[in-house]
Amino acid sequence: MKLRMKVLPIALSLAGLTIAAAAPAAVASPILQARRAPTARLATWPGLTSSNWSGYGGAAAKGIKFTYATATWIVPSVKPITGYSSAWVGIDGFSNSHLIQTGTESDFVNGKAVYRAWWEILPASETIIPSLKIKPGDTMAASVQNTAGNKWTIAIADETTGQIFTIDKTYKGPGTSAEFVLEAPSNSKGTLPLAHYKETQFYNLALGANFGSPGPAVLSFPDNAIAMVQNGKQVSTPSKPSGNSFSIAYGKKQPPAPATVR
Repeated sequence: MKLRMKVLPIALSLAGLTIAAAAPAAVASPILQARRAPTARLATWPGLTSSNWSGYGGAAAKGIKFTYATATWIVPSVKPITGYSSAWVGIDGFSNSHLIQTGTESDFVNGKAVYRAWWEILPASETIIPSLKIKPGDTMAASVQNTAGNKWTIAIADETTGQIFTIDKTYKGPGTSAEFVLEAPSNSKGTLPLAHYKETQFYNLALGANFGSPGPAVLSFPDNAIAMVQNGKQVSTPSKPSGNSFSIAYGKKQPPAPATVR
């Protein structure tokens, strides 16, 4: 199911480059996709809200195409309560039906925790990466990069174990947004309940545009910040940024910004 919603403007920038307004809307794992754009601001939350996204994101100004996005994060553990979550970095998906992304899942399903890595290009569902054996607490570094024309490289590495996965794919999206997201995935019935994940951190966020050299992503609070709201309850909240990093936690309480950059 794909939905488009009216959204509030947000902004994102990288060092030396101003990125203008748009609004997020795509998804990742584990089976199918459903689009849920951030919609409204809450009295208790100054940023944007979404039923399936939390984190930071923004869209490119006119004439700018994102050609590179990267992030590092810690795979969060999950409590023994049925739920699903995906941490990922991606390009596109705010106000169009395109998206290229890669990330990790932290789920609790059928009485056990499941941790795995994946990549995805809409409209297809995720592709699991069985060669990466993911555990909670592992440090993941991932990127999507436009190398030439419609040629892209998707890369994700478990820096804790030294495992690396890369794949070259054809992708024709416009490159008009970039995202760093903790998500509640979807199936054919809609958005799934978010896993009760342990507070974690995204860092080393960087962007590149128009095939130029990448620079650190400059996050703006509250304009870039997205909290997840399910059934009227705020269930996932990003911190204020600390340089090009941020923390994110389950629930409505905003975690402190990272004290140190890893």
